[in-house]
Amino acid sequence: MMITVVVFDLDDTIYDEVDYCRSGFAAVAEFLAEKSDALSANSIFEGLWRHFSAGDRTRTFNAALDELDIPYDNLKVSQLVDVYRNHVPKIKLPHESREVLDELKSKYILAMLTDGFLPAQQLKVRALGIESYFTRIVYTEQLGREFWKPSPAGFEKIIHDLGARPENSVYIADNEKKDFIAPNKLGFSTIRLVRRAGIHTASCQEPGDRAQHEIHRIGQLPALIEQL
Repeated sequence: MMITVVVFDLDDTIYDEVDYCRSGFAAVAEFLAEKSDALSANSIFEGLWRHFSAGDRTRTFNAALDELDIPYDNLKVSQLVDVYRNHVPKIKLPHESREVLDELKSKYILAMLTDGFLPAQQLKVRALGIESYFTRIVYTEQLGREFWKPSPAGFEKIIHDLGARPENSVYIADNEKKDFIAPNKLGFSTIRLVRRAGIHTASCQEPGDRAQHEIHRIGQLPALIEQL
């Protein structure tokens, strides 16, 4: 077996997703501060970040607005979610990631498969300046929400579009709860990258859902792919 196609996830794989979250909450804080005479963007950000860091990932806005005594309704929360998803993120591609992409680009066909809300994912890719590395980028949102991972649809599209074979392909991602189920079944090699600041750190108990290999730095990737 020889690897010819290397497929990457985006968030917490090529960069630390927590940097995007920080950027998004800063944008929301600026938005709210413009409408408030009493609160600064900094104090609003600190409230948002405190609740997010405490693990309150689904009701961060509600909890922070309650604490800051900012009145809101469901429409207001939806508006803040839109600000978060549509902001131009202040994120940078880590130097180690760029070195790895440069090295792999010279040896393999590179592709990307990422879930998430379309404008947000596209804005991340643009901010990181990585489009030119990938022969194909599949945003599963464009296929339909039902085709987010663990659906195999995005992987099948990449194989079809690139004329590749699963056994000659490898997928690198971070989240064992959804990322590796489909590529494992299709016959890809799979690698979990566990980043120190990663958001999705829980391991999966189902053997078929786990990645076949695990690394803790993206810099370890080229040598591992060579061994596959």
